[in-house]
Amino acid sequence: MSTGATNDTQMVIITGMSGAGKTVAIQSLEDLGFFCVDNLPPTLLPKFLELMKESGNKMNKVALVMDLRGREFFDSLFKALDDLAETSWVSPKILFLDADDATLVRRYKETRRSHPLAQSVSPLEGIKLERELLEELQGRAQLIYNTSELKPRELREKILTEFSSNKKSIFTVNVMSFGFKYGLPIDADLVFDVRFLPNPHYIEHMRPKTGLDNEVSSYVLKWNETHKFLEKVTDLLSFMLPHYKREGKSQLVIAIGCTGGQHRSVALAEHLGRFFENDYKTCVSHRDIERRKEKTK
Repeated sequence: MSTGATNDTQMVIITGMSGAGKTVAIQSLEDLGFFCVDNLPPTLLPKFLELMKESGNKMNKVALVMDLRGREFFDSLFKALDDLAETSWVSPKILFLDADDATLVRRYKETRRSHPLAQSVSPLEGIKLERELLEELQGRAQLIYNTSELKPRELREKILTEFSSNKKSIFTVNVMSFGFKYGLPIDADLVFDVRFLPNPHYIEHMRPKTGLDNEVSSYVLKWNETHKFLEKVTDLLSFMLPHYKREGKSQLVIAIGCTGGQHRSVALAEHLGRFFENDYKTCVSHRDIERRKEKTK
């Protein structure tokens, strides 16, 4: 009987010193499409492997954080890792995050969090004890990142570079049309108001159509004001997008708004999506394009 799991199943086990960047690591892998579990007790690893088998290829990229928050289970971790190494259908990789003692102490002071092993002693004593406990695990790691001199963005870039199978799709440009009469989209990073452009709504035979129709799109795009707007906005975005990507942002939502989200914003969102699709993974959506139909039902 086939398990449905393939031998190219990826599993990344994230571990290391508390305060060394495990949260950034798990979030970065999640952005790459990994199924992520934070603080999985090692004793549950065999059950988790069974779940992966039953899912077939739905869980072929998995990232698990295992650290001293589950220290009552920690002794079983090495046995779990030995069993995992003998599994033929999964390729485990241990990512160990480290930082020097002074950096870890500073980070704990900045966040005002207590070290998991230093409830009644100083953070430095807890860090030294944790380092001793993790020494053997560090020796088993395939990847060791020292984050003492790394900003969160730089750590994210290292992880994306290491684990991305399609580097072009790391950064996604989402272009959305919307109608101001229905409110601003709460997830927009950049908003452009195109209500200054000539409105097809006032041309009777175009009113029931949308910016997806060639006639409406041609009308919106024929004006000098539109050409000037697109020239300026594409120049601005062409400058900004590489900087957003370099900063470690996984996606950017660009919202184009007109009055009702039917005509002008739709046509321009489609145009911008086509403009950037050769350089970025691009998705175009139209939040309010069906609103008018809903009101007439």
